Amino acid sequence: MFLQMQGLAFWLLQEQGTVGWDPRSLWNQMGTPAKLVVVALFIMSAWSIGVMIDRLMAFSAARKQSRQFAPAVAGALREGKLDEAVKISDRYKKSHLAKVVVAGLQEFQAHQISSEIPGEEIEASKRALERAEAIVHAELKRGISGLATIGSTAPFVGLFGTVVGIVNAFKSISTEKSTGLGAVAGGISEALVTTAIGLFVAIPAVWMYNYFTGKIESFDVEMGNSSSELIDYFLKRSQRTSTARK
Repeated sequence: MFLQMQGLAFWLLQEQGTVGWDPRSLWNQMGTPAKLVVVALFIMSAWSIGVMIDRLMAFSAARKQSRQFAPAVAGALREGKLDEAVKISDRYKKSHLAKVVVAGLQEFQAHQISSEIPGEEIEASKRALERAEAIVHAELKRGISGLATIGSTAPFVGLFGTVVGIVNAFKSISTEKSTGLGAVAGGISEALVTTAIGLFVAIPAVWMYNYFTGKIESFDVEMGNSSSELIDYFLKRSQRTSTARK
């Protein structure tokens, strides 16, 4: 159906000299509802592009800093330097792994120093890691749901413009008492332009939403693995401390 409409529009452009693909000419031919639809679609497009750029930069920085952070903090933990590990984590503010690991380290240290709740270091560190993972996950998802909304609604917004264009075409037939191509060309051009813009906005938004969702899932796996390894480290350290005290 869509291809048939495109073919009809191309034929109209060949037959009618007054209708063309000049953007200014098309804009002038559009009615107010169709113009509002186009403006709404361009706002949606600008917002989605902003989210895409922001998330691409955030994910790239998180990946880069995490690759630098992991071996550095692993070396500090092997030497038993928890304070140094915390300082290393603080240096990598954009790393998703660092945000999670530093929460667990700080909680473990706080319970080791405090004598109010003895023997609760591991459970408290687990809860701290889980909270940090949830917070970082929410930060990574910021704006992503908006891409899904735009991807699902932009075609319908364009379809609304299509309906308005077809209605205008029938109005032209009724007003001019003519069924020639010139009576419907303007309305059909409105319909095709709004449909095309709606698809142009929706398709990249859906692609990037799926891409970002996959990235977030991989980040979640990395954070989960880091949390599990850190808990194992805390268990071994606690066991060594208990053995040394005996």
